[in-house]
Amino acid sequence: MKSKIMLLLTALVPYISFAGESKLDTGDTAWMITATAFVVLMTVGGLILFYGGMTRFKNVVNTVMMVLMAYAVAIVVWFLWGYSLAFTEGGSLNAIVGGLSKFLMNGVDYKALSGTYPEWVFATFQSTFAAITIALAAGAVIERMKFSTWIIFVILWITFVYAPIAHVVWGGGFLFEAGALDFAGGTVVHINAGVTGLVLALLVGKRKDYKKTAILPSSVVLTALGAGLLWFGWFGFNAGSAFGANEVAGVALLTTNLATAAAVISWVLMEWITAKKPTLLGAASGAIAGLVAITPAAGFVDAIGALIIGLVAGIVGWFGVYVLKKALGYDDSLDTFGVHGLAGMWGALATGIFALQSLAWDGSPLQNGDRLGQIWVQVESILFTIIYTAIMTTILFFVAKVLTKGARVDEESETVGLDETTHGERGFNL
Repeated sequence: MKSKIMLLLTALVPYISFAGESKLDTGDTAWMITATAFVVLMTVGGLILFYGGMTRFKNVVNTVMMVLMAYAVAIVVWFLWGYSLAFTEGGSLNAIVGGLSKFLMNGVDYKALSGTYPEWVFATFQSTFAAITIALAAGAVIERMKFSTWIIFVILWITFVYAPIAHVVWGGGFLFEAGALDFAGGTVVHINAGVTGLVLALLVGKRKDYKKTAILPSSVVLTALGAGLLWFGWFGFNAGSAFGANEVAGVALLTTNLATAAAVISWVLMEWITAKKPTLLGAASGAIAGLVAITPAAGFVDAIGALIIGLVAGIVGWFGVYVLKKALGYDDSLDTFGVHGLAGMWGALATGIFALQSLAWDGSPLQNGDRLGQIWVQVESILFTIIYTAIMTTILFFVAKVLTKGARVDEESETVGLDETTHGERGFNL
């Protein structure tokens, strides 16, 4: 009888099969469909409210549209060719990217299984990860990036950045083979989104009134509600990455909730100590930092590990938003890099430090008792994601810029607000 870890690997790499284990489990199937729905809600409900509430009144509709359209476009691209590039054999290029054998789900029968549930469910679950990753990156450039440029960039980015990174870490690429541990997307989702956001923010440039006038959120209450929906949906994100209704899903459920609560506390304490005021925006941001940091470790650590990861994540996120951004002077509008990028890096590293040998995936250094080797592989995965994503994002940005004849809105549109000038709508009738 193969181990449950082998079943997880079967789910992660659909082109690998193990004889005698292709049997549908209705409980696993039901959980994976539910988890997928949770992750959909994270983007089209939680992230929309979280980002929309942080944006100025005049740009709320544009912010929501950037998130919603990123989600929709990414889903279509994923099923056209993204899934195949991420989760099939890539021949001579397999270390970096898969092939096109499953273009538009070609050859994947609806009865085909990925582990103990339909591969169609696995593909849909993974599509939501791709979609939320690029939607997160939108937060770095809201209020000044052209909508047309953004749409083109999304198509290119899912194809040339997300799919290869997913393949490298989860789909049989070189980091997968090296035994990198990323349970639900510390590198694939959060470092990827954070670095993309930072690069875009630097290339598009600062908002013209950045640090010249007060830039106030439209509603911190909506942001808090969005954070709550993200917290809720994240159980599908993390516990769903156990790929079944099993013991590991229970581990991810507990660690996700605990780490997130700890990060809320540490972030609020940091701003209470330094600014003398505990804020709702800080508490909501702390929750996201905790969710981000525990994501790569969720199915690998115990309660103590989750608690430490969460407490440090709140401090790391606070540092990224209030210290690092101020020191370096970049305009990451909604702190995509400060929260997702930095907390994602901490989480990926912390996975190597705190993961339990008994929960580590087969083939990982830790599974063989090599803790230092595991930490080094985690560092490799962090560095590769940063370098590859930064280089490719830069190239794709300029391609999108050329195709849309400029990436930034004109000064008048930025002053009036993109809700009116780009969409002809208002998010709030003031």
